Amino acid sequence: MDLLDSFDRAMDEFGRRVRQVRDDQWEAPTPCTEWSVRDLVGHVTGEQLWAPWLLRGASLDEVGDRFDGDVLGDDPAGAWAAAAAASRGAFHRPGALDAPVHTSSGLTPATEYLRQMTLDLTVHAWDLAHGIGADDGLDGELVEAELGFAASQIDGWQDTGLFGPPVRVADSAPAQDRLVALLGRQP
Repeated sequence: MDLLDSFDRAMDEFGRRVRQVRDDQWEAPTPCTEWSVRDLVGHVTGEQLWAPWLLRGASLDEVGDRFDGDVLGDDPAGAWAAAAAASRGAFHRPGALDAPVHTSSGLTPATEYLRQMTLDLTVHAWDLAHGIGADDGLDGELVEAELGFAASQIDGWQDTGLFGPPVRVADSAPAQDRLVALLGRQP
């Protein structure tokens, strides 16, 4: 599966769950203990808002604080859909993956940024499913691709605070369980 296909699948997994959030679930807890459902959707929506800017070469300073605070407003699902469409369009723009982008880690190859965004969408689709009590089953090919990526990067991520410490699961556990456990979630 190519990188853009993985990204699209992850975007679809997250978006499907956003559309399932009922009005009474926005304040529900998620596996990300400091975030409610609304906080989680706001986080992922905010990341998607940054993508078009970064992929056009903007620096972090140029983007500034425009996406700080509540990016969801009165229509969280609509805000997500608009941000997702803009992000998807930006990543699919011809040449978008050719130049490095500015991230908090410094200048990063756009393909690496895409991989990070895809992994974030994937694991947060699982988190959101748990927060709203929905089916947490993720696209199997996507999970396999992201498991390989996460396993190759996890040692370098441990000191960043991006993910909790890995949770032990059997090597024979399903790939999805191994992925979320690797990223600090209890399957």
